[in-house]
Amino acid sequence: MQAEPRVEVHLDRLLEERGMTLAELADRVGITNVNLSILKNNRAKAIRFTTLAKLCEVLACQPGDLLSYAPAPMVGREHEAEEPVG
Repeated sequence: MQAEPRVEVHLDRLLEERGMTLAELADRVGITNVNLSILKNNRAKAIRFTTLAKLCEVLACQPGDLLSYAPAPMVGREHEAEEPVG
């Protein structure tokens, strides 16, 4: 059994680097503090591309600066062979 892979959000680092508060970012992006907090705390299940684009615009960054992929750790069985696809 494998745990879920995660996409991690790096808003804390970007906000600190830019000297911006979460409330200021929420206001400039046009989303609620609550929704931005859910995203910041890695509890969001999805993000709209329009929201991602606006975050990147306001933070002057690329999507890869804001998000990263964290593979799921193997849980239980170690290195179980998988059947080839194709």
